[in-house]
Amino acid sequence: MQEISITAGESSKKLENFLKKRFPIGYVRKLFRKNGVRLNGKRSKPDDLIAPGDCVQLYIPFDKDQKSSRQSVTSRGALEIIFEDDEIIVINKPPGIAVHEGKDVLKRYSILGMLESRYRPQGIAPRLVHRLDKDTSGVLLAAKNRETLRQLEETFAKGRVEKEYLCLLVGRLQQNEGTLDFPLPGRVGTPVPARTRFKVARRFSETTLVKTDIATGRMHQIRLHFARYGHPVVMDDQYGDFSFNKRFRKEYGLRRQFLHASTVALEYHGKKRTWTAPLAADLSKALEFLASNNNALTRKTSPAQ
Repeated sequence: MQEISITAGESSKKLENFLKKRFPIGYVRKLFRKNGVRLNGKRSKPDDLIAPGDCVQLYIPFDKDQKSSRQSVTSRGALEIIFEDDEIIVINKPPGIAVHEGKDVLKRYSILGMLESRYRPQGIAPRLVHRLDKDTSGVLLAAKNRETLRQLEETFAKGRVEKEYLCLLVGRLQQNEGTLDFPLPGRVGTPVPARTRFKVARRFSETTLVKTDIATGRMHQIRLHFARYGHPVVMDDQYGDFSFNKRFRKEYGLRRQFLHASTVALEYHGKKRTWTAPLAADLSKALEFLASNNNALTRKTSPAQ
């Protein structure tokens, strides 16, 4: 059993929120689901309020080694700010960091938690305007106040945002450009409309680099659309070609999906603003290796002079 004493600075908080600051949300939910937590020796509920002097007892062990391993992966230092004013923050999200807390991610090790830690001393509570997958890098917007958040969320919801991604696909696409518009599963399981446009940027021997923009913002939209199209995103560990991924990782060293949010453009205070994030180092390195191998292959197949 582990005991945690409540100090003066932790008063008037719900027990669940107190625990979520210290442990991944999956572990906290497990505590309540299996009645593994007590407050002052009594069975407790998530909404129970804590007070200075209280004692919380945890009867389900937490794997500290697992915790430190995950945190070492997700804690990458200071965030790169692309643009900032009194209302918004535009960052270049690094790969490997979740945008918010989750089953295995503490909030303070997420993008949102890092933003809160940075801006809390200024009396600012940043809120994410949209999302990117943990292993996707690139442009991510956050609002500094609720009104700005409301306005930007409305802009995104009405499709008044241009979002361009760069992704590497398995196989050589025959079309130079096209649109994928078949429906995808919604968050409640009901099929929802989705549209992804793409344009080939470069073909390699076994892969194709494409620029793509999404007219809708469905969860995992780009990854799902290209997987169903028969050309999954390289190194996608959920919808991808696993045998190809294993070979690609061994040959090129890439350890995450090749998907980068390169550009976000929208109208902001009456003017169109465009924010761009350079390609992450691991993706750039993979492209350099691909280009080098492609050039070598071209020289081998060229007729003798």
